[in-house]
Amino acid sequence: MSERIEKLKTFLKASPADCFLNHALALEYIKAGDDENARVHFELNVLNDPAYVATYYHLAKLLERAGETENAISLYVRGMEQAKAAKDMHTYSELQSAWEDLVY
Repeated sequence: MSERIEKLKTFLKASPADCFLNHALALEYIKAGDDENARVHFELNVLNDPAYVATYYHLAKLLERAGETENAISLYVRGMEQAKAAKDMHTYSELQSAWEDLVY
């Protein structure tokens, strides 16, 4: 396991609900080819703080790779709703583009 993963896991012991740390750890797991553990940490973010919009794109892409197209579509839509509520139009547009690529 990579040194970065170990460091992030250590940080998370002190702050298990920290969305930034969970997101960073999930991205490291993806780099390591471990989508299963990445999914766990992305899903924690969506559960613990639905307004943390950075997670939606990456989790939906992971679901696409896993062949869970309908779940990915649903997650893109939820992410767009959260991004719009946060007035984060950059993230909204990234999610919308990914959603359109999948739907059309």
